[in-house]
Amino acid sequence: MTSGSVSHHYPAPVLVLGLGNILLHDDGLGPNLLQELAKKYEHQASVEFVDGGTQGLALLGRLEGRQALVILDAVATGHEPGSVLVLEGQDVLRFATTRATTAHEGNAGELLATAAFLAELPDKCYIIGVEPKELDTGLGLSRDVHRSLKVALRKAQHVLDGLLEEIGQPVGA
Repeated sequence: MTSGSVSHHYPAPVLVLGLGNILLHDDGLGPNLLQELAKKYEHQASVEFVDGGTQGLALLGRLEGRQALVILDAVATGHEPGSVLVLEGQDVLRFATTRATTAHEGNAGELLATAAFLAELPDKCYIIGVEPKELDTGLGLSRDVHRSLKVALRKAQHVLDGLLEEIGQPVGA
């Protein structure tokens, strides 16, 4: 490549975003789940794992050119703490724009709504979430949420494996 040339970087077709603040107990679920999930797909070039923290709209550029988006997050729905929720399609946008109960959920909703408005939201969208118990300042997940990590991880793997097969990139490819 000669100097002055533009190199084109094409993003991985699937983006997995872990959202949340690890300094607010259960709000750190997204980054914790992301870390575990990424270990299982470390050789999968079709998936990019990003710890989005509480960046909100700053993540908008990360969505561009993707076929699928999977968000891992603590989601307050009023269910029992530790309940695992999987949303897809229009339910993702509907949920994200009507809920803002954790420290960053407003930012996640704003990100998804803005991406949809700009027609940059991937065709396939999922949220894998766990009902939080403790959202006050402190490190570590509550016992209820920690117990749900394996279930949430299995559900996230199921979603991710299905997406990879749909785009013609079976696991391990």
